[in-house]
Amino acid sequence: MSASIAAGLAARGAPALAAAELKLGPAKSFSFESLKDEARRMAREPYAGPARPAPDVLEKIDYDAWGKIRFDADAAPFARGPGNFPVMFFHLGRYFQKAVDIYLLEGASARQIVYDQSYFEMPADSVARRLPAGAGFAGFRFQEARDGALDWRKNDWVAFLGASYFRAIGELHQYGLSARGVALDPAVGGKAEEFPDYTKVFIGPEDGETVTVYAVLEGPSIAGACKFLMTRGKGVVMEIEQALFLRADVARFGLAPCTSMYWFSETRKPTAIDWRPEVHDSDGLALWTGAGERLWRPLNNPPRVTVSSFADENPRGFGLMQRDREFNDYGDGVYYDRRPSLWVEPLGAWGKGAVQLVEIPTDDEIHDNIVAMWVPAAPAKAGGEYNLRYRLHWLADEPFPGPLARCVATRLGNGGQPGQPRPRGVRKFLVEFLGGPLVSIPFGVKPEPVLWASRGAFTDYRLTEAVPDGVPGHWRTQFDLAVDGDEPVELRCFLRAGELVLTETWSCQYHPF
Repeated sequence: MSASIAAGLAARGAPALAAAELKLGPAKSFSFESLKDEARRMAREPYAGPARPAPDVLEKIDYDAWGKIRFDADAAPFARGPGNFPVMFFHLGRYFQKAVDIYLLEGASARQIVYDQSYFEMPADSVARRLPAGAGFAGFRFQEARDGALDWRKNDWVAFLGASYFRAIGELHQYGLSARGVALDPAVGGKAEEFPDYTKVFIGPEDGETVTVYAVLEGPSIAGACKFLMTRGKGVVMEIEQALFLRADVARFGLAPCTSMYWFSETRKPTAIDWRPEVHDSDGLALWTGAGERLWRPLNNPPRVTVSSFADENPRGFGLMQRDREFNDYGDGVYYDRRPSLWVEPLGAWGKGAVQLVEIPTDDEIHDNIVAMWVPAAPAKAGGEYNLRYRLHWLADEPFPGPLARCVATRLGNGGQPGQPRPRGVRKFLVEFLGGPLVSIPFGVKPEPVLWASRGAFTDYRLTEAVPDGVPGHWRTQFDLAVDGDEPVELRCFLRAGELVLTETWSCQYHPF
């Protein structure tokens, strides 16, 4: 063991802590280029997949038993230096059965961390004690800085756990939605979605507030090498570089995928389904197109699996946002009002393709039912190679807000007017905008809604007014849509004054009911 790694892992001299000192394998040479070469070679070979040690034992480590297994903070790399962000590991269990090989980097060398039960605190009768030596880990997480305001033993800021899923804390100190290394065939009829794994992880040096992680991505249809530069600042920013190699054809090849949960909101909520007014990790998809247009797509909990596609070329960014930050709109101690927004910032030219949004019906908040991703226009064929760079911004809001007013609420109701017979097959839409040029609009000037629908007809009823809440720049527009059948309707709306565009474009998919 080298002197610097030994200093970072050394126990403080107490005999009880000596058993928790990490065991490292022999040093091996490492570089990101060699990792890319390894992934390229793997893509030409049959898929083997990660190890599943003692499946009969892992199956018995259910959620309750898994929750009682805690990594010993005294065994954490960098718990006493040389870095400032200690690393803790997740144990294997029923829901995380695939072992991840984890290495520590020092210079151009990598040494594998050998699993040992002494790293974990667990009940004396835990079934996990029956796992073989060197079983492996399910994932890892970075703790908050040792010299920071938060207790690093109790607070982490990024976690990798399960398949190629990872997530980070936002600036409001709350976890929420997740990102993935890649999405392979989500919502492709007649074909099961594939979930590749990070099978090897290399934890590299720290540079100030930035840590480096490398990973091998592997699945039946893909192999890849990934690099993460992760910075803990106001929130978390990750600069990601990927080299991906396809083993097989992929019908829907999703890059930079974001995965979230949307159950219901003020837009539409079945009667008495839940005591809370809203339940969601994200309430909309924000897009900044290559042509510079800003769009807001409110999320749906649709009656059936739905895929929406927003064609673009060289997009400037997209992401799943949590715009509603009012606690009373949720009323829940799990703090949906603090969940992070996740923005994808492409680096370099991504070419032609589409931001695709997959929405899956759900009847509970425990299911992630939303995926947003970039899908290249060209077919993804076996033998294809993709090199991609982008940043992920885990923040409370978009990192590059535009100058226009933004949509802050979408509400549906019965069409027509109070006190008069309500027409059948007519739905009322109320869309709220806030900020931007609406704040300084001259007195007496009323914004005009510009409307479009893929089918159906707008009635003569329309109303645009300032919301009577005393908040400057808070306006809403109402309109009625008459439509037959239950096929989805695509809607667009923005406000303007003369030729001046005042708001981003509201782009809504309405499922008639």
